[in-house]
Amino acid sequence: MPRVEVDLPIAVPPDVAWAAVVDVESYQRCMESVDSVVITDRADDRHRTTAWSVRLKGSVLCWTEDEVIDPAARRFDFCQTSGDLGEFLGHWAVVPTADGGCVVSLHVDFDIGIPLLAEMLNSVAADALRENAEQMLQALQARLTAVPQGVAR
Repeated sequence: MPRVEVDLPIAVPPDVAWAAVVDVESYQRCMESVDSVVITDRADDRHRTTAWSVRLKGSVLCWTEDEVIDPAARRFDFCQTSGDLGEFLGHWAVVPTADGGCVVSLHVDFDIGIPLLAEMLNSVAADALRENAEQMLQALQARLTAVPQGVAR
């Protein structure tokens, strides 16, 4: 199964980044490729189900995923339960760095779900997913490091 791993250092405290990462319903306001993310079920503070709609290279991908949130580790794992791909699973994580900032990661394993075309399409899909993940993390970074109006740095 192909894997996409994108890691981005962000110069904000890990708890600040974690709060933004876990707030998936805000993604559509700051990430150009995200059309919507809706929490459809919340079993408890650690388990939720979300429905996603994301634009990827001119196509719209939709899926529903179950998420397991671990605030102590600043990580949440996800696994598609239904949607456009054969399989889609991975995790978001926030890891502290020595300088007080953090590295935000999005790692995804996927299967396009079309065995006869997988060899041809996997690399194309991996490139598109990597580009999309990079854009999402850069949008998160821009949101977290923006200087509010009237505040000097």
